[in-house]
Amino acid sequence: MREVSCEGTPYEIGFHHGREAKCEINGSLKFYGELFFDWNKLSWDEVCDRAMKFLPFLKEKWHYYVDEIRGVAAGADVSLASILALNVRTEIAFGMFSDGCTALSWKDGNSSVLAQNWDWKQQQKGNLIRLRIKQQNKPNIDMITEAGIIGKIGLNSADVGVCLNAIKAEGVDFTRLPCHLALRRCLDSNTRAEAVDVLQSAGVASSCHILVADLDGGTGLECSSRDVILLPMSREGLVTHTNHYVKEHAGVEESEQFEDTKPRLARIDELVKTVKADAESIQTLLEDENGFPTSINRQRTEDSTFATLFSIVMDLARCVADVRIGRPTESELRLQLKPLTSSLSL
Repeated sequence: MREVSCEGTPYEIGFHHGREAKCEINGSLKFYGELFFDWNKLSWDEVCDRAMKFLPFLKEKWHYYVDEIRGVAAGADVSLASILALNVRTEIAFGMFSDGCTALSWKDGNSSVLAQNWDWKQQQKGNLIRLRIKQQNKPNIDMITEAGIIGKIGLNSADVGVCLNAIKAEGVDFTRLPCHLALRRCLDSNTRAEAVDVLQSAGVASSCHILVADLDGGTGLECSSRDVILLPMSREGLVTHTNHYVKEHAGVEESEQFEDTKPRLARIDELVKTVKADAESIQTLLEDENGFPTSINRQRTEDSTFATLFSIVMDLARCVADVRIGRPTESELRLQLKPLTSSLSL
């Protein structure tokens, strides 16, 4: 897996990301170009036209993210519209993409753990990168992302972590923050409360579930193009989620659900009763194959190339994350994320 370390202004951070991960960014563009055409019958020009509808709003309200996206495009020598399209891929598909994932946050005593299996099409695994960012006047970030996308799954130097579950529900609002930029805004936050307040105020442009946690525990945010509904911790300090709404969202209908999303949620809720709230124990939950192949630890089948592409367990008390690339029971690579605390030499 390529590791990219960046620092400086938003544009400089983006430029280094684009230059160092140019090969994987081209891979992401090829993957999503084919996917949008196969699933939505959209040419890449049409994809880019949809993406650019976000630009006026983003330039006005979130100009530093636009600067970083411009940098990525310049570094990779591709168009701004193409990199913007990667970063708003969820919204372009109007919530029709269905990354199948299982996520949980667990606060118990001095322990605060955030974890997830990220399931997506096998063809995109080679375009994942580790992106480390040292930025000015904001927490530093260490995350796993799809090359070209500036916000994904990981943690920051303020002990804030974030995970994502896709939800299939139609609707997009071009005056709200796109899903992957909402993840980045969480990683730019000094506390979970800050992240929650900002996303409630800004809104999220499409359907998804964002799970954000810090040393004091986690909060789920079920998002649609109309609302953001909070999922607080249970009495046991838990928040669990898969790929369907668990709260009622007025005027919002899920277009389709994974057949396994409710069984996976029931399974993770059952499994947490059998272990302690520590990172090592929670890692074992992500290895679970009950309901195989569409289990928490997902395997591709003859009919689907969906599989667990990486597993991440964040120990927020230690500000580290253990990542296993591939299915956690047969991982190809294991690495530890730890946000930067000193300047880089680039």
